[in-house]
Amino acid sequence: MTAPLKAARADGLARLAAFLPSAGRAYAERRNHDVAAPTVSGLSPYLRRRLVTEAEVVAAVLARHGATAAEKFIDEVFWRAHFKGRLEGQPEIWTRYRADVADAERRLERDLGLARRHADAVTGRTGIACFDAWVEALETTGYLHNHARMWFASIWSHTLGLPWALGAAFMHARLLDGDPAANTLSWRWVVGLHTPGKTYLARADNIERYTNGRFRPEGLATDAPALSEPPFDRAWTAPPSGDAPPRAPFLLLITEEDLHPESLVPADAPLAGVVVADAIEAPWSPRAAPPKRFADEALADAAARAARAFGCAERLALTSEALARAAEAAGTRVIATAYAPIGPTRDALDALAPVLRDHGLDLVRLQRPYDALTWRHGGGGFFGLKKRIPRVIETLGLAPSAQPALL
Repeated sequence: MTAPLKAARADGLARLAAFLPSAGRAYAERRNHDVAAPTVSGLSPYLRRRLVTEAEVVAAVLARHGATAAEKFIDEVFWRAHFKGRLEGQPEIWTRYRADVADAERRLERDLGLARRHADAVTGRTGIACFDAWVEALETTGYLHNHARMWFASIWSHTLGLPWALGAAFMHARLLDGDPAANTLSWRWVVGLHTPGKTYLARADNIERYTNGRFRPEGLATDAPALSEPPFDRAWTAPPSGDAPPRAPFLLLITEEDLHPESLVPADAPLAGVVVADAIEAPWSPRAAPPKRFADEALADAAARAARAFGCAERLALTSEALARAAEAAGTRVIATAYAPIGPTRDALDALAPVLRDHGLDLVRLQRPYDALTWRHGGGGFFGLKKRIPRVIETLGLAPSAQPALL
């Protein structure tokens, strides 16, 4: 992925159409290869913000290949939901991660040796050619093949001996598709926290094989001891459902978490107005230029589509004052938005909700059926969700000739 991706729904749909012929057995056979000719879809930046929805992708791939040939690709789409369900049902993972980032930053101030290794890693000066190339790719393109992300996290944690949370924050801030759930839980898996005791060790022969000989690093760690942590205060519990759609006129708030409002609310919904919030910049993990550009362009695209679909769309900062003014101008006391999964936008909305209540405004969170059907199975391993995929597909009407439900 060399040329900058265009952050518009039309471009995501075009990418889906171009990838469809390869979404079956060809994908299953080549998906782990990080080579010049793309072996993966490149859809994740669009799915991350729902410029294109998971339901649309699954339906298109099933129509082209059928369930058997497309099984591996469809599994990968549902992995995103598994990660989100796991984090939604155990939010302490997110709070611990945030605390680990802060603690690791303080360690950098006290430990000069650690600080030097960290500085070399984030500037691509480790001397490990593949790792340094991946740093450059993150900085300039915002993209790494999924296999390379695993190698990167392993080398960061097990070879360079750096705090995993700093690596997770570094990667998240640079990926076009930076997803709080998938990124955080994948890094936790590499160091043995996601599945206790199970780690991932990057090996030179594996890297050489799947990069077609482009890299064969020397000096990598030969073992990957697992980290441990105290038990969580609460066991995983199925995440709550969203709120019921408002019956009275409401202001629709579009955030970066869901940029296809046309399928979020019914055509006859009593919309009083539409506002599009600027992307949230987490001060503890400021975004690099490529993902910041992509997010800004994606929001602009969503605003343009919302204006065409609903007749109005105003950009604003995600603050209580801006929302209160917009609600007053629309003549409503109800603000509805897509249910934001755990991450910086959710943190901002959770902080805003009580302030909005003080203004006499209700914040209603609308959950898509896809999320409601999949997140509830995020408590164990992926197989718990995988065995229910056919039922989810049937319920949502995604199989060919079925009647699709609201995405």
